[in-house]
Amino acid sequence: MNLPTVIVLASGRGARFTASGGTTHKLQAQLAGKTVLQHTLDAVRGSGLPWHLEEGDHCGMGDSIAAAVQKTSQADGWLILPADLPLIQSDTLRAIATALTGQDVVVPVYRGRRGHPVGFSLGCRHDLLGLKGDRGAMSVVRAYAAMALATEDVGCVTDIDTVDDLYVAAGLLRGREALIG
Repeated sequence: MNLPTVIVLASGRGARFTASGGTTHKLQAQLAGKTVLQHTLDAVRGSGLPWHLEEGDHCGMGDSIAAAVQKTSQADGWLILPADLPLIQSDTLRAIATALTGQDVVVPVYRGRRGHPVGFSLGCRHDLLGLKGDRGAMSVVRAYAAMALATEDVGCVTDIDTVDDLYVAAGLLRGREALIG
């Protein structure tokens, strides 16, 4: 089985985070002793999937996705993961990659809420390369029959946009660790 590449999008400015009182870029904010970005990358590495970190200076999420797909043109598909999802689980990444076999687009859904990463097959390459601006890949999701993949991973919908989001994530992480420990 050919594996899709996880594209970790780390190009945003994080303006809402600093506007909410953050003193650093949200991806460098500390969460349980590691940065938000490190948590996300640890999950990606733990998945065993190939991955690419897109940190270039881009006008919007669409531009970031297009640039990353271009840089990973050898990939057999892509999982588009914003870098501000520090609670995403490696198992979720693998489940989306597996579900992408035979599907054009796979969207994880946690208790009725669409989340990330969204998986795209190789057949979506042209559409992804054409993305521009702030809308991300929603137009591509709508253009294909997206498969909804139910998950119990709250990390797929827990992004860090504000300081309050960071506190919520810290609480969820403590709860997860209490269950495991």
